Amino acid sequence: MRTTDRILELDCSPATLTLSQRLAAGFATLASVLRVFRNRMEINALHELDDNQLKDIGLTRADLTSAFLASTFFEDPSDQLTRSARNRGRNDLSRSRKV
Repeated sequence: MRTTDRILELDCSPATLTLSQRLAAGFATLASVLRVFRNRMEINALHELDDNQLKDIGLTRADLTSAFLASTFFEDPSDQLTRSARNRGRNDLSRSRKV
């Protein structure tokens, strides 16, 4: 019985990015940072609403404060506010069904 050893040499060097790929990645990062800043400005505007208006969108003042305190400078606090509003909506819905 004969065996034949075959060795494949694969060139596994990392692929270099083209100029357009680098620009696209740079613009995506810049767009992400701008989106975080825009969302932070919008959340700051939510502080001007009264408690009843915040309740209408499913938030409280405590939610606004905790979203800012829980997120770092480059993290988007709107994700936490969205989760808070959805959880509060689900809880209110389940309470109304029990009644």
